[in-house]
Amino acid sequence: MYGDSNALSFMMLKSRLPAAIVRGFTLIELMVVLVIIGVLAALIVPNVLDRADDARVTAARTDVSNLVQALKLYKLDNQRYPSADQGLDALVRKPTVGTMPPNWKAYLDKLPNDPWGRPYQYVNPGVKGEIDVFSFGADGTAGGDGNNADIGSWQ
Repeated sequence: MYGDSNALSFMMLKSRLPAAIVRGFTLIELMVVLVIIGVLAALIVPNVLDRADDARVTAARTDVSNLVQALKLYKLDNQRYPSADQGLDALVRKPTVGTMPPNWKAYLDKLPNDPWGRPYQYVNPGVKGEIDVFSFGADGTAGGDGNNADIGSWQ
């Protein structure tokens, strides 16, 4: 009986409240909110995506610079850069092909991949410098514009 009187009291209280307090959102109100959210997303998302691409390009430039510095240390210790056959792997493991470096040591803990998940390229002798270290960019092929442009030690 106690529970019935509480339910009855709630029903009486509900009937006395104004209609504006009891009602929920209309379909029109929900649609307006969804349209506003869609417009904001359309304006903001492209700016955020461009920032991610810019960050990848900056990371690739930093990696290339670090690899070139490690190669310079290698040359300082061994009087030459690693051959094209030895590649960038010579910075991590002692070469087993070509001319053996007389004072080799590990110059890097591990070789990084470019921000798009592909290995950095190494050319000795270089086309644009004594040596070239580069990434093919977002598209993974030579050349390109914008985010697809090559990112190299000559820049």
